[in-house]
Amino acid sequence: MPSRTVIPFGPQHPVFPEPLQLTLTVEDEKVVDAVPGLGYVHRGLEKGAELNDYIKNIYLAERVCGICSFMHSWTYCSCIEELLNIEVPPRAEYLRMIFAELSRVHSHLLWLGLYADAFGLESLFMQCWRIRERCLDMQEAGGGGRVILSTCTIGGMRRNLDEDMRRAFIKEVAEIRRDFERLVPVFLNDYSIKKRTVGVGVLSKEDAQSLGAVGPTLRASGVRSDARMLGYGPYKEVDFEPVVEEGGDCYARGVVRVKEVLQALDLITQALERLPEGEIKANFRGRLKGEVFKRMEQPRGEMLYYVKASRNKNLDRFRIRTPTFANIPPLLKMLPGCDLSDVPVITLSIDPCISCNER
Repeated sequence: MPSRTVIPFGPQHPVFPEPLQLTLTVEDEKVVDAVPGLGYVHRGLEKGAELNDYIKNIYLAERVCGICSFMHSWTYCSCIEELLNIEVPPRAEYLRMIFAELSRVHSHLLWLGLYADAFGLESLFMQCWRIRERCLDMQEAGGGGRVILSTCTIGGMRRNLDEDMRRAFIKEVAEIRRDFERLVPVFLNDYSIKKRTVGVGVLSKEDAQSLGAVGPTLRASGVRSDARMLGYGPYKEVDFEPVVEEGGDCYARGVVRVKEVLQALDLITQALERLPEGEIKANFRGRLKGEVFKRMEQPRGEMLYYVKASRNKNLDRFRIRTPTFANIPPLLKMLPGCDLSDVPVITLSIDPCISCNER
C-alpha cells in the first residue's frame, strides 16, 4: 500500500491571488483528501455594516470585492429600495445593467488571463489583460473609477451617460468584441490547454446540484441556472439565455466564461441601444423597517443578500453569501483522485475570491 503524505497547498501560491490553504493528503502523486483552511483575510464587514448609517453601507458593500464591486452596490441598493418602496427610473436600471455586465467582462478577462498564466501561456495572459484595460477605461469614462465606481446609489445612479458617450461605448464594445474573438480559438482549441483541462476536475451534474455550486461552475456541469433569469432590472427586456456546457471539467468551466464574455458584450450593446430617456435617480423619504432577501448573478455565480432593519438609520442584520463560499464544497469534491500537478488548475477553475468569501 502506498504511503500517504500531507502537503500544505497555500496560503501563498503563485496560482492564488489571495490566501487560501488546502491541506492535501496524497498517495504518490494522487490526491486522496483535501481540507480547506480559511480566515486569512477576514474583515468583519457584516458587523461593520450594522454600525454604519445605511447610506454609508453602499461604499462598504462595494468593498466586499473590488472586481464585483458594482454588483455588490446594486444588490445592496436594491434591498434598501425594496424596504423603502422606491421605484427606480428605467434609465437608471439600464445603466446599472450596463456597468454590471461590464464588470462581468473585465472579471472574466482577468480570470482568463490567470487561467492562461497557470499553463505558462504568458502572451495569452497579457492579451487578455490588454483587452481588460479597455473595459476599465470605459468604467473610468462612465463612472469616474477604474474598478470601484461608487455610481450606484439608493434610488438610481449618480452618473449619467450623454449621447456622445453612449455612441462611443457602442463603438468601444464592438472593438473589444473584435479583439477578444481573436483569442477565442486559442481557449477552445489549443492543444496545451485541452491537455491540461479536458477530463480534469470533473463535477457531475448531480454533485453540482447537491453540493450547491453556483455560476459558471454549476452551468459547466449542465445545469441551466442563472439568477439573471429571475428578471431583475432590465434582464427581462433583453435577449438573454444562460450559457450551459455539459463536460463538468476545467475545460467546460473555461468555455462557459469565454462564451459569457461574448454574451455580456451583447447585453451591453442591447442596453446601450435601448437606453430609455429620463431621470437617473428617484427621491425618497422614510425610515427602514422590515427584512428583504435578494439574489443577483455575480461573475462567479449567484450572490445572496439579506438585510433587516427596524425604523432607524442602522441595520439590525446584514448578511451576504458570496459565490466562492458556495463553490468550495464542489471544489473539495473535484480534488480527490486528481494528480497533484492538477490542483492549481482545478482550484483556479472555480475563480476563487477569498476576500469575497470571508467578508
